[in-house]
Formats: sequence, C-alpha cells, structure tokens
Amino acid sequence: MNVRRSAAVLAAVAVIGAAAPAAADSSPSPSRAPLPSALYGDSDPQYDGVWRQSLALLAQHTVDVEPPKAAVDWLAGQQCADGSFAPYRADTAKACDAKTTVDTNQTAAAVQALAALGGHDDVTKKAVGWLKSVQNEDGGWGYTAGGASDTNSTSVVIGALAAAGEKPAEVEKDGKSPYDALLKLELPCEGDGAGAFAFQPDKKGKLVANADATAAGVLGALGAGLAAGPGKGTGADAACAKAESPEQAAANGAAYLTDALAEDGHLVSSLPGSEDQPDYGNTADAVVALAAQGATEQARASLAWLEKNAAGWATQSGPAAYAQLILAAHATGADPRAFGGKDLVKQLSATGPAAAGKTTEAKAQEEKKDESDSGPGVWWFVGVCLVAGIGIGFLISGRRKRRP
Repeated sequence: MNVRRSAAVLAAVAVIGAAAPAAADSSPSPSRAPLPSALYGDSDPQYDGVWRQSLALLAQHTVDVEPPKAAVDWLAGQQCADGSFAPYRADTAKACDAKTTVDTNQTAAAVQALAALGGHDDVTKKAVGWLKSVQNEDGGWGYTAGGASDTNSTSVVIGALAAAGEKPAEVEKDGKSPYDALLKLELPCEGDGAGAFAFQPDKKGKLVANADATAAGVLGALGAGLAAGPGKGTGADAACAKAESPEQAAANGAAYLTDALAEDGHLVSSLPGSEDQPDYGNTADAVVALAAQGATEQARASLAWLEKNAAGWATQSGPAAYAQLILAAHATGADPRAFGGKDLVKQLSATGPAAAGKTTEAKAQEEKKDESDSGPGVWWFVGVCLVAGIGIGFLISGRRKRRP
C-alpha cells in the first residue's frame, strides 16, 4: 500500500511531486501502447495496475455485482511464476525475471480480491506462499522483499492471509508473527500521537504518528482486509492503554483516528505545501478502519463528509477512488448507489470493461430493452471519457505520504 522503493518510482515521485490524485495527469500518453480492454481505468498502470484492479473487483463484490470475467482473468494472469505480482505486466507471455519489480502490496491486494471472488485457489495459494517466503525476521513485511517492515504493508498482507484461510498469528518468522511487528510500530500512550501507528521508525528510530498508517494498522491488528464490514469491536471510547495485544492496539489506533477526524470530519494531506488540503482517500481508509473496530458514530460522520465532498476527487481519480468510497460505504452499512446523489457502483463499472458484470436484476432489466437502444453503450463510453484513471497519483498520494 506504499509506493515501491525503486529508482523508477522515486523518479516518478520527483516528476509529479507526489501530487494528490486530482492533480495527476491521467491522460493516456500518445506513445504508450494501448491498454488491455480488461483493465479498469485509462491511466498508466505501470505502478498501480494490479492494485486498482483488485480494489475495483473487491468493491464490486461487496455490492453483489459480478465483475467481467475478462477483468478477473486479467488480474489472475498478472501473476509471476513464483506467486508474486508486479503492478503491471504488459506482456504476460514473457516470464518474470530479476528486473520485474514485484511487491507485497500488489500481491496481497490480488489475493484479497481473488479469494473473495473464488475459483482461483491455485493463484492465491502460490501468492501466499511467496508472501510467506519474504516475511521479515520481525514478523512483518516491507513493500518489497527484504525491505524494512512497515505498518501498511504488514497490514495488507495480514488481510491477504486471512482472506486465503490462513491464521495470521500463526504465520511466523523466527518466532515472530505479523502482530509482533505491528505492536512495535504503534506509539505509546504518552506524548504526541498517543496510540497511533507509525509507517516506519524514522532515521533516528523514532516513531512518528501517521494517520493513514494508523488506519491500516487498525485493520491489520483486527485481522481484517480492505473490504472489511461493520465490526463488533470495542469502539474508540476507551482510554489509550499499553498495547499488549492486537485488540488493544486496534482500539488505541481507532481512538487516535477519532480524535483526528473529530473537528472537520476528514483527514488532511501530509504532503509539504498541502497540509491544509483534505485527504479524501485516507479519510475513506479511516472510515473502514473505524467501522471495523465498531466505532460507528465517527465512521458514519466522516462518511457523510465524503458524501458531500468527494465526488470531484473520485471522478478525476478513477477506479481505485470509486472503490475506496464503495468500501467505506460497505463498512458502515451505507448504500453506495445513493452516495451524495451519485451511484458509485455505476461510476466504477463505467471505468472498466464494456461487458461490465451486472446483478441478476440488472440483467433482467436489460433483457426487456429494445435491442436497438444504444443508451447503455453510449453512456458507458461517455463515462469512460469523463472518468480519469487513478494511476500513479493515487498510489503515491494515498500510500507514499504514509512515510514520516
């Protein structure tokens, strides 16, 4: 869930300044090869193709929309022989090699999506095997194999393990589980950022509170995934206490998020020069985390803020943004088809393959229409033209900023 620490990504960050999704140029490059028709979004998938596809499929699954088979097959087909996933492989006939930049986040997201949809046990088993093979000695995961453990990567892998039927607490390296790694990344109850999670320790080994890492950490500590539903946890009202268990760590993190959201209902960007700007994606992440913890009051209040304010961001950002909002609605029991006057489900489907999966009810309705009625096709085309893909802007703005 964090931008790959590779030279290519660092170069991309330098070029776009880790801009917010709305500021990213999502226009297809004239020199770029045509994108696969099965891919959601029309922006460059080099850094987030598998990630946004996985979120889109998960979001559709939560609202009982059957994704197009081509879209699911495309995701499964991105897997390397060792089980890992890269963000985007334009030529899957070519085997992955040492130059293929695979990572834990794309792999874990793909596992969560394919496990939810079912029918891809061979793919998810290989992916989980690879994730286990690159687990760090502290029990956690970094973005890339061998990278220092961080809260976001460890948490999304926990979600993948749980989705695949594993017991995360029993997945150990040198006697350390993923929960051991998370507990070491949570701030104590004294001082600034009490109860929050850090992304990683800074260069001096200090833990610095990070709101989006905290949202991820809460989900990870609960053993929940990206598509977590309403939880029955302890909420976020209890005072911060020493985190000697994942459950207490989740409660502490939820309390921190509640305080951070209380004044305005949303989180703000941590990017230099944009500190006063709302962070829509990370707010949606926080809503999911709070709902999973059982802190429904603040979760619903922040979802209401998103309903009023996030439409423009989602339209400019594309499929992963629509998916995040759908997942936030799902976590709180809200209706994503009536989200601030918008139907997020239709908007997400419009960014994907033309033969978008439909519910049984929708299929029945379409069968009644005159075959000469080109309305659905026309509106799908208009939707694709109007909706900009989320691309690297989302992955960087929603994940890169998590680093202190």
